Parts: sequence; C-alpha cells; structure tokens
Amino acid sequence: MTCEVRIGDVLDPTDIDLYRELAGGLTVAHVLHGSANPIGGQDQVIKLRWGSPSEDLKFAGATPGVKFALGENVKQSNWGDRYTTRYPQTRMGVEEILRDTFLAARDYEKSWEGFRRKPAGTALPPRRDLRLEAALEIAKGERIIHIHSYRQDELLMFVRLAQDLKLTVAAFQHGLEAYKVMDEIAKLGAGVSTFSDWWAYKYEAIDAIPHNGAMLERAGVLTSFNSDSDELARRLNTEAAKAVKYGGLS
Repeated sequence: MTCEVRIGDVLDPTDIDLYRELAGGLTVAHVLHGSANPIGGQDQVIKLRWGSPSEDLKFAGATPGVKFALGENVKQSNWGDRYTTRYPQTRMGVEEILRDTFLAARDYEKSWEGFRRKPAGTALPPRRDLRLEAALEIAKGERIIHIHSYRQDELLMFVRLAQDLKLTVAAFQHGLEAYKVMDEIAKLGAGVSTFSDWWAYKYEAIDAIPHNGAMLERAGVLTSFNSDSDELARRLNTEAAKAVKYGGLS
C-alpha cells in the first residue's frame, strides 16, 4: 500500500514528452502511478504547460484520485522463480488486502474520534498514519479510484467490493474484458478507460476485442481511451479513429 505518495510531488515541467504531446494536440493529461500495488499513489491531473513552474502544471479543481491495481502486476506469481516472496500472491489475496485496508482506516478514524472526546490533556493522540489518512479519504469518497484491471472475474470482484464498502470508482483503467460485465459496471456508475485495439501483449489481454469501447458506450458506461504511454499520448487522434472503425462510434 502506497496511497500516501503523490505524483504531484515529482512533476517535471521540462520533460520533453510534454512538448511532444502538445505537438500532437494533447492539452491535459491524467498522470497515474504504476500498477505494482493493490493501492498505489495519489494521481495528478495536469495542463501541459511545458517549461512552467511545477505547481502551474496542476489542473486546478480536478477531483483528486488514487491508483489501484488488480491482477498479474500485483501478485506477480506467474513471473518466474524469482517472484515467489511477494505478498499477496493470489487474486483472492488482493481482494482481502483492499478490504482490510479500509477496515483499518475506519478503525483509525474511530481512534481519533475517541481521543477528541476525552478531556484535553488526559490522553496521548493516536500515532498519525498518512497511509490510513489517504485510505480514509478514499473510503469517504473524497478521493476517487482509478483501478488497473483486465479480467472479468476481477472486474466483477471489485464492483461487488465497491458496492459493499460504498467506494467511489471513477474508472476501471484498461478493463479489456469489461464488455463481459458491462451491465454491472454501469450499475456501479464507474467509467472504463480502455485501449482501442491493444491485445496479446500479455496473457491477461488474450480476450481483448477492439469493439470493447463501443459496446461499453452503448451500455451506458462513461468510456474513454487511454494511452498508457508517453509516445501514444501524442497520437490519441488515431486511437479515436479506431473507435469509429471498430463499433461505428461517431
């Protein structure tokens, strides 16, 4: 769990990728952490003001988010003999870590509430935990979830977990099998930010279809296409064109 770390602390306004992406017509980017942890760090929406001070890149008023992840990137148990000590090693373990984190965040909140009810000077405050404070923001819907995901089983698992814990899910990132459970995603009110026609770059992507985006859109899911790449981010016009080709979107 690393939900206390922030992309906003390490923005580089002189990164040449910002310049190249501006040249390709991109003006705003949603910058997310990687997908190695069940709960990753805090995201940052930026305006591509290349060369400006770092703070000027931040998109004022953008809803704060956080990166979650499911699947092989997290458990890594199929990556070979050197990847046998990571915790968790199973998809079921990922679900339990997520649930346990939010239960711990609620307990953390209760400990502070109990402290504040006591007369001043009669008790020591609980030890401050930035990780649980961030998790509590997520639990309260003050920080929305973007979750790296692929397979239908894990998509459905997280839909049910979010419903149970009343979590606010902005989007399933990638969600290449989202077309299989699109009605459930629509009921949750979550979006999907998917690829246009990426597939087979790893086994989790084996059931990807280029009509995923169009099918989700017609099912009432707020749908977008992401780049996941500093290079592809300057060619998003071609990604949009693929959505017209595959599925007949306008």
